[in-house]
Amino acid sequence: MKLSVIICAYNERETILTILDRVHAVTIDGWDKEVIVVDNCSTDGTRELLQEVDYPNTRIIYQPQNMGKGTSIRTAIDHLTGDYAVIQDADLEYDPADHILLTEQADAGAIVIFGSRVVGGDVKYQYTHTYLGARFITSVMNLLFGGKLTDAATATKMVRSDVLKSLNLVGKSFDLDFELPDKLLLAGYEIVEVPISYNPRTYEEGKKITAWDGLQALLVMLRDRFGLSPVWKQGQKPQTVQRSAE
Repeated sequence: MKLSVIICAYNERETILTILDRVHAVTIDGWDKEVIVVDNCSTDGTRELLQEVDYPNTRIIYQPQNMGKGTSIRTAIDHLTGDYAVIQDADLEYDPADHILLTEQADAGAIVIFGSRVVGGDVKYQYTHTYLGARFITSVMNLLFGGKLTDAATATKMVRSDVLKSLNLVGKSFDLDFELPDKLLLAGYEIVEVPISYNPRTYEEGKKITAWDGLQALLVMLRDRFGLSPVWKQGQKPQTVQRSAE
């Protein structure tokens, strides 16, 4: 098996090399690994640091302009060659060591695995409004799409690559973080959650998500619930779709 680790970076000069070191330090039994870094036209020196690194099995893609996190993820999806792909933020909020927990579920046959910051009960958030917003959005997603998620807003999402490539993802910003699970649920996939660690950062440290992103998430869910954006790319629906248990 091969895992593609997608890292999207925008102005992460203080953490990009550390996260790359941590990703490459994780060894997963029975799995090879490739890393795809998409720099979203950083202006703080991140791009220059990336131009000097020399990591094995690592591809770095430089966006010509700031095109948003969602566009960068979709760019990486077009280039990945692994059996599964996992999204890894470029800051230090999420620990790449938790990829082992996700691949264990893949080894057991799971197609979609999310890391949850809520499962296990050790919830850490820097801001009350981000915690309440994540809980509210998760509840709305479960209501609209029949899910049983505890943390729809998690950044740690792992999906079998053929399924990921077949989804008609169109998000350009943080909205893709919610478009991905809602289209997976619409397609009938069970989303398995595993507990992960979480080390929240402050806005002063570079946190970028805002209340506007939460509003966009709600609009995306309403759009997809009412069929205004197709689930599948034309002609690319996988032959076998695993349906959620009733």
